[in-house]
Amino acid sequence: MKQFLIVVDMQKDFVDGALGTAEAVAIVPAAAEEIRSFDGEVFATFDTHFENYLSTAEGRKLPVVHCVKDTEGWQLNGEIAAALQEKGFTPVIKYTFGSTALPQLLQERAGGEKFSVELIGLCTDICVVSNALLLKAHFPELPIAVKESCCAGVTPALHEAALATMKSCQIDII
Repeated sequence: MKQFLIVVDMQKDFVDGALGTAEAVAIVPAAAEEIRSFDGEVFATFDTHFENYLSTAEGRKLPVVHCVKDTEGWQLNGEIAAALQEKGFTPVIKYTFGSTALPQLLQERAGGEKFSVELIGLCTDICVVSNALLLKAHFPELPIAVKESCCAGVTPALHEAALATMKSCQIDII
């Protein structure tokens, strides 16, 4: 069975930049180790916005400019970038919380073989849960797991709520 790791939005703005948190900083070493030790193919999503961010639907509800393409905040956290470069990865640009391209990309890479997916990254309660649920909707029989120690939410309470939601939707929390 093929195994895929999805590293969700481990970008500077989410770790220690515009929307960074102490909890996000704290998971970086564990996430980097998970990337290095993962026995399978790795994908990394990039939350991607543009100069008009504040005039978008998301920007009006979250008026904090972040992850503007090609800015420092859009780049991966340094430790995560190093782990991904060592391991090799496929970047996945996404313009909203969940990547609608990811299910097809995984299916193509699986080449007809059965596969499993593990997700790690930021933020548990926004982009991790969105991608996990999109994948579960596309592949209801697929083993999907989220590694709790390699994720952080906007707040610890929202992290826990997102984990509970995913567990309720038959996504394994490991």
